[in-house]
Amino acid sequence: MSPLEKEIIQRKIAIIIENLKALETIKDMAKEEYLADLYKRKATERLLQELIEAAIDINIHIISATGHSSPDDYYESFITMGKLNVISLDLADRLAPSAGLRNRLVHEYDRIDHAMVLTAVRMADKLYPQYIKEVSNYIAIET
Repeated sequence: MSPLEKEIIQRKIAIIIENLKALETIKDMAKEEYLADLYKRKATERLLQELIEAAIDINIHIISATGHSSPDDYYESFITMGKLNVISLDLADRLAPSAGLRNRLVHEYDRIDHAMVLTAVRMADKLYPQYIKEVSNYIAIET
């Protein structure tokens, strides 16, 4: 069991916040406008990937610091965070599929569904601020 390092978590939260801010202009774009702009699509994919990876890093850090073994996959890292009451079970269930998106973006499985990525930006805008709040509350209590 490694100690909970609040600074690591806060650095990762800062990445999530920064990327959410960068995605602000994308979330309200019309689908046609988004699909037509290669640079915005590529930037969006990278920002989402980094955002999700930062959350996964937080998940794995907290899970290990609480003495639990690392989950088998990134999807399960969100579920485990819910089971450990770090985040709500509902939020964990709603965020877990973002691990699959991260895998598709990193490994370019099949072709990227750009409309799905745009939908994911809107989902991230709604769910990740809650994730930040719940993780921040948890580390405030634990440290």
